[in-house]
Amino acid sequence: MRTNRRSFIGATTMAAGVGFLSSFTKDGKSLPRYQPSGNGLKLTFRPYELQLRHTFTIASNSRTTTAVMLTEIEWEGVTGYGEGSMPPYLGESHQTATKFLSSIDLSQFKDPFRLEEILDYVDAAMPGNCAAKASVDIALHDLVGKLLNQPWHRIWGYSAEKTPLTTFTIGIDKKEEVIAKTKEASPFKTLKVKIGGGNDEEMINSVRSVTNVPLSVDVNQGWKDRQQALDKVHWLKEQGVVFVEQPFDKHNFDDTAWLTQNSPLPIIADEALQRIGDLDKLHGVYSGINCKLMKCTGMREAHKIIEMARSLKMKTLMGCMTETSCGTSAAAQLSPIVDWADLDGNLLISNDIFDGMKVVDGKVTLSDFPGIGIKKINS
Repeated sequence: MRTNRRSFIGATTMAAGVGFLSSFTKDGKSLPRYQPSGNGLKLTFRPYELQLRHTFTIASNSRTTTAVMLTEIEWEGVTGYGEGSMPPYLGESHQTATKFLSSIDLSQFKDPFRLEEILDYVDAAMPGNCAAKASVDIALHDLVGKLLNQPWHRIWGYSAEKTPLTTFTIGIDKKEEVIAKTKEASPFKTLKVKIGGGNDEEMINSVRSVTNVPLSVDVNQGWKDRQQALDKVHWLKEQGVVFVEQPFDKHNFDDTAWLTQNSPLPIIADEALQRIGDLDKLHGVYSGINCKLMKCTGMREAHKIIEMARSLKMKTLMGCMTETSCGTSAAAQLSPIVDWADLDGNLLISNDIFDGMKVVDGKVTLSDFPGIGIKKINS
C-alpha cells in the first residue's frame, strides 16, 4: 500500500508542476493558456526500419534491422513525436502496430493535458502492444511538453546535471570484431557486454584487451546452471564488472533469487520486468530492474516504475532498444533519478531522423528542447 501511495503522490506532484509551468516560462514570461477546444487530437503514424551499424547479436538471436513505428500527435498546430521500437522478442511488428494504432480514436479528446485519461484509454484498447502504446505515450508527452515550453525532466522536477554515464553495448561476436567494436567505443566511460552465448570468457577477455573501463554484462537469459552462474559472477567481479542483467530465464525465480542472495554483484531484471505489476514478484528476487519504455507502454508508466522501485530500495537502470533519438531522448528524461543508464540505442543505427539527447564524455546530456527534447532532422 505504501508504494502505491508513493506513486500516487508522485503523480499528483507532477500534475501540480504542470499547472505551475503552464503559467510561466523559466524567464518569467507568461505562456499561452491552452484551453480545451473543439479540435480533437490527431494521430498519424508510419512504419520505419532502423539500419544497425553492426550485426547485433545476443544470447538468443542476431539482427541487422529493427522495425519501428513513428507517430505524430497534432493539436492546435503543435506536433508531438513518438516512436515504438519492436525488436523480435517483443512479439510486435509493423502489422500488429498498424492494427492497434488504427483501432484507437484520439480525436474524441479535446484536451491533451488529460494525460491519465487519454493513456488509460490507449492502454485498455487492446491487450499487449506495449511498444505501439509507447509510441502514443511518447508523442503525447512531447506534445504537452511543447505546449508548456519545457522538457519533461524539468516538468518532473529533475536536475539535468545529475544524469549518469551511459554504457555502450558490445554484442556477441568473434574476438576480432569485439576488439574492433570496443575500440570504436573508446569515448565511453563504461560498456555493456552481451554474454550468455557460450563464449563468455572470450567476450570479456577481448574487451579487456583494449580497455579498463567499468563493465556491465547482459546475459539475456542465457545461463542455465546456478552454481556455474555464481562462479562466473565471482570471476566477472574480478574483471571489473559492476552488475549482471537477466542471468536466467525470466520465469526462473528460484535460481535467480538464490543467485541474488549469494552474488557479490547486483542482479538486474530485464526481460522479467515488463509492466509495473511485475515489481511485486521481482522484489526480493532481483537487486534491481532495467526499465524500458517499449516494454512498459511509455513514459507515464516508466515514471511510476522507477519511483516504486526506488521506494522498494531496488537499483534502477534506464534502458532502451535500438531506437532513434526520439525513443532514447524520451527515456533520458528519467535518467537523472536512476543509478545507471544504457541509452545508446540511437548510436547503434545509421539512419536516425531526430536530433536530441547526446552522450558527452560518456555522460547522458539532455537538451533544452521542450517536450522529450528532440528536433526532427530528416523526413
